[in-house]
Formats: sequence, structure tokens, C-alpha cells
Amino acid sequence: QVQLVESGGGLVQPGGSLRLSCAASGSIFIIYAMGWYRQAPGKQRELVAGITSGGSTNYADSVKGRFTISRDNAKNTVYLQMNSLKPEDTAVYYCNADLRATMSLRSSDYWGQGTQVTVSS
Repeated sequence: QVQLVESGGGLVQPGGSLRLSCAASGSIFIIYAMGWYRQAPGKQRELVAGITSGGSTNYADSVKGRFTISRDNAKNTVYLQMNSLKPEDTAVYYCNADLRATMSLRSSDYWGQGTQVTVSS
């Protein structure tokens, strides 16, 4: 069984910073891409940032220059450093991993439970 557990969300003032972490655990054979998505009330879930196993990254236009995604392959962990936060960044943030479990022949998408980020004064 595979689990993704996020941490690091919370309440922050505009202009502040937060760092999200997501650790994958369980019977994992290999992790390919990892990423962060977010969903604000009344809106669809959207990709915030993604990172491949080789370290290539991509970002939503709305967060470029403010957010940085990174990963530690030895720890099966992905991070999202969020700086210069804005009220419109308020959402539930979800971790995603495209990985192959030990007893599986193909990769699948796995999701964390989500962590709330609220940017407000």
C-alpha cells in the first residue's frame, strides 16, 4: 500500500512564505513525476508545479517566480516553497505522484489528503 502525506499548510499573511512537504511511503518500486495541485472553493483543481525524476520542473504561470518545487529522491519527498503569497493562492494543496508500486506492472497516480493554505491579513 502506498501513502502520500502532506504537511506544512496553514495561515499566513500576504507577502509571507510557507513550505509544503509531501512524503511517499509504502511498497514503492519507483517514483516518476511528482507535483502539487490546488483547489480553491468553487474552482477546478489545477496544477501548481511539477517535477520529473530527473529534476525538470514546470510551473503554472500564476506562481512562476514565487514558488519553487524540489524533491529528495532518497526520501521519496517533494517540497513546495511558496514565497510572496497572495490571497488568491488560498486553496487546498494536494500532492501527486506518478509511481509504480512494488507489486504492480504499471505506474498509477497517487494523491495526498490535501493541506489547507490560507493567505489573509
